[in-house]
Amino acid sequence: MNKIAELEHYVGNTPLIEIRSLNPNKNVRVLAKLEWHQFGGSVKARAAYNIIRTALENGDLYEGKSLLDATSGNTGIAYAIFCAVAGIDLTLCVPENCSEERKQILKALGANVVYTSPFETTDGAQRVAREMVASDPSAYFYADQYANDANWLAHYHGTAVELWNQTREQITHFVSGLGTTGTFTGTGTRLLEFNPNIELIGLQPDSALHGMEGWKHLETAHIPGIYNDKLAHRFLEVDTMEAYDMIQQVARHEGLLISPSSAANLVGALKVAENLDTGTVVTVFPDDASKYGALTSQLFNL
Repeated sequence: MNKIAELEHYVGNTPLIEIRSLNPNKNVRVLAKLEWHQFGGSVKARAAYNIIRTALENGDLYEGKSLLDATSGNTGIAYAIFCAVAGIDLTLCVPENCSEERKQILKALGANVVYTSPFETTDGAQRVAREMVASDPSAYFYADQYANDANWLAHYHGTAVELWNQTREQITHFVSGLGTTGTFTGTGTRLLEFNPNIELIGLQPDSALHGMEGWKHLETAHIPGIYNDKLAHRFLEVDTMEAYDMIQQVARHEGLLISPSSAANLVGALKVAENLDTGTVVTVFPDDASKYGALTSQLFNL
């Protein structure tokens, strides 16, 4: 437990930057939180850390049990880093079509990886994880990030408080994609406690077949247990090609190399901003482009 507790200072407290060149409305500020500036290089460090720490404190995870979960990659990487430090055995169910960079990182960190159907996304990975637990319940602590309150509470106690303080309590809109929905649920819930006039906008792909790893098309996907369907004030859809184009635009005009999900979040935030008279629109950049080498090379003709 002490080894995990010592890592708390490496989680959260990420920088918030202003998007200037691509903002179509100069009367509105558009801000993005750079979540790769923490252990594991993604927003998932927050949830993974809180899930592990809570499970250890509650006695759900102990020596002799393997932490098991389904992931599209980033939560798995965060789990793998924390588990390596704490000496916890880790088993991950991962869709086979996750990026090669993520596969290599998980292997290097010593995670036991079970690859699942690329056609079932993380829904299929969850099904396989549940089957593994059912066949040998004493061997695993099933973290189940999609239904674990420690996921959204990490953002309730962390991300939201940071945004409220970093914007000097001026945030008017929070925009975020929906995957496990932990970021949106936890951050949104707390922001409304700070100021009930803040508008929460949820983003999702415009079809079930999309290129944003970890995102869910809610109409066709399994809805995460932690998702609060009463929380969002409205929803916007994002096309994968819009996100891919935004990756290029952000690199050339803002000097940042970002991931597809980060780009999709920015597409949504800019759509919100262009229709406002004034305000402060905030989104999250879950990770950068470092785990998407093949896609980045293709987009930039490298």
